[in-house]
Amino acid sequence: MVSVKQNLFPDQEQLTDFMDYDMKGTYPSTVHDWMVAIRRPVPYRVGNAKLHIKPRFLAYAAIFAGAVLILVVMFLPNPSNLAINCPRDNFHSNRFYNSIYPLSKPVLTEAGLKYRIAIIADLDTQSFRKSNTWISYMKLGNLTISDDFTNLSVDFESKMLTLSSTLSQGGRGMELSELVTYNGNLYTVDDRTGVVYLIKNNNVIPWVVLTDGNGESNKGFKCEWACVKDENLYVGSLGKEWTSTTGVVKNLNPQWIKVINKDGAVKHIDWHENYNALRKKTRTMLPGYLIHESAVWSTIHKRWFFLPRRLSRESYDENADERRATNILISCDEKFSQIQIRYIQPLNPTHGYSSFKFVPGTHDTVIIALKSEEDNGNIASYIQSFNINGKVLLAETKIGNQKFEGIEFI
Repeated sequence: MVSVKQNLFPDQEQLTDFMDYDMKGTYPSTVHDWMVAIRRPVPYRVGNAKLHIKPRFLAYAAIFAGAVLILVVMFLPNPSNLAINCPRDNFHSNRFYNSIYPLSKPVLTEAGLKYRIAIIADLDTQSFRKSNTWISYMKLGNLTISDDFTNLSVDFESKMLTLSSTLSQGGRGMELSELVTYNGNLYTVDDRTGVVYLIKNNNVIPWVVLTDGNGESNKGFKCEWACVKDENLYVGSLGKEWTSTTGVVKNLNPQWIKVINKDGAVKHIDWHENYNALRKKTRTMLPGYLIHESAVWSTIHKRWFFLPRRLSRESYDENADERRATNILISCDEKFSQIQIRYIQPLNPTHGYSSFKFVPGTHDTVIIALKSEEDNGNIASYIQSFNINGKVLLAETKIGNQKFEGIEFI
């Protein structure tokens, strides 16, 4: 017959160390005695001494330690909040995305829906004022479109808002080249410093600093266009090689793009093959070029749309470039393999596209666009509207003698 000791705990020393209940040197003989022994505190050896700790106390201690650990993790600073210009393998953000667009509701009128719009200026060297301050202008207005999308009108307020900043690079700053709504806020980009500014309460607040090319540069990224895709903010540059005033290639930095998530983390992506696919389609490979200052991703069409500012099949020349504007609308799929071109008539060789947006509620079929003129010292801006088939709905209309390079529904 097997004893209780042999059946339950073959090792008497192990049993004594674990339970330490046997005050008389004997083992339990009944189930009740065993249950009493199990309820007794668990002993732990510390040298030659034994420390008795109740199992219930151990459970409470474990629960308390777990709760403290959870609280510590919850209140640790989020690394994505501390990172600017920080490429990461895990780019996804779990934060809520505000998809409201435009930021204000349109008003129903007899002529159709009336939307609030804004345009922003790139004053180039004229942006400098004094006391280490650079400025830009933002002009507000309204766009009204008929129910059948065939009639469109725009009117602007006479007064302009002045935006200022003390940030610069090489003595230049606030040369703002785009307006874009992203995650419930209005942003603009500086094509000199590479700063992405949040516009709030008529002030500009630096959000992210974009550096040139692959991001390992001390030069600001020449931001020229910006749009939203997959809840991320895409920012692009000229799309052609960086050259000297006579067309000598220096680097490919303007053929990179930046992708910014809601936390402000940045990915640097080499897009030269995508840009070159558009150049092949338009027969503008080197020594020719295609210059971009406006691009929009359409979630409805699942396609990219571009209105290039300049097009040439000859080498870049700083003076000749002023008269190489385009009148083409390019669209392509996400892989840049299916490329289509539409023409918007007439062509004005000094008026190049600098920004455009799809009019909300038109299923991405109607475009409102800005055109800039820089011809032999003459500077002006124009606004125009057409559909994606190239039919003009609003002929070129002059806005003023400043160079406005960003438009957005607000």
